[in-house]
Amino acid sequence: MDRKTKTEWFKDWFDTPYYHILYKHRNYKEAELFIDTLIEYLNPSKEARFLDLCCGKGRHSIYLNKKNLDVTGFDLSQKSIEAAKQYENNSLHFFVKDMREDYNSQSFDYIVNLFTSFGYFENQEDNFATIQAASKALTEEGVLVIDFLNIEKAKAKLVNEEEITVEGIVFKINKRVENDFIKKRITFVENGKEFCFEESVSTLRLSDFEKYCSAASLKIVDVKGDYSLNEFDLTNSDRLIMIAKKK
Repeated sequence: MDRKTKTEWFKDWFDTPYYHILYKHRNYKEAELFIDTLIEYLNPSKEARFLDLCCGKGRHSIYLNKKNLDVTGFDLSQKSIEAAKQYENNSLHFFVKDMREDYNSQSFDYIVNLFTSFGYFENQEDNFATIQAASKALTEEGVLVIDFLNIEKAKAKLVNEEEITVEGIVFKINKRVENDFIKKRITFVENGKEFCFEESVSTLRLSDFEKYCSAASLKIVDVKGDYSLNEFDLTNSDRLIMIAKKK
C-alpha cells in the first residue's frame, strides 16, 4: 500500500490528482456567491491589492480578478500553481509559496484564506508564523479574512465512516477526533494499487485565533457564521469566518 501519513501530509496529498478528483464536487456557485457577498462586505477600492493565501488551482483568485481586482495567489502545491498560471494576466499572478514564510512587507490591502485552508500544522508555532507573515504583508489599513470550520458543529456532526465514488474510484473515508485534530483517513484502489492518505485539521476555536492575531498585531473585529455572512453562533453556524485588522 502506498501510505502517505507524514506530519506535513498536505505536501503529498494536495499535489496528487486524487485530491482534485475526490473534491471535484465542490460547489463553485456557492463559492462565487460567497466571494460576491464578501466583496460587498469589504467594499474594496478599485486599486486594492488582494492575496489569496492557499489558492489551490486559483478558482477564487480567478473569480476575484474577474471583478476587476488585482489578485495574487500563493500555494505550496507546485502542480496547483502550474494549473493556475494558465489564467495569469497583468492583474492576476500565482506563485509557489509556503504560508508560514514571510513575503513582501505591506504589499496587500486584503489577504483572504478561504474554505478551511488553515490548521494543517502539528504545532502552534506554525499557526502563529502564518498569521505573523500575513500581518507583515498587510498594509497599515489592511484586512485579513480567515474562513475556518466551526469546530463545535463539525465535531457534533462528524460522520465516522462513508464511501464516495468519483470517476470510478471508491474512496473509503474514516473521520475521527484525535489529539485536538479532526483526522480524515482516505483509502482507495486505483489500477490495482492501494493508496492511503490522511488529512488533519486542528480543532482551533475563536479564542485560539484571537491569541494568534493579538500576538501578530492584529485584532479580530468581526465574526460571521456562514457564507451569507450571518452572525456567528457557536452551536449552529457551519463556519467561523473572521475579519481581522491591524491594531
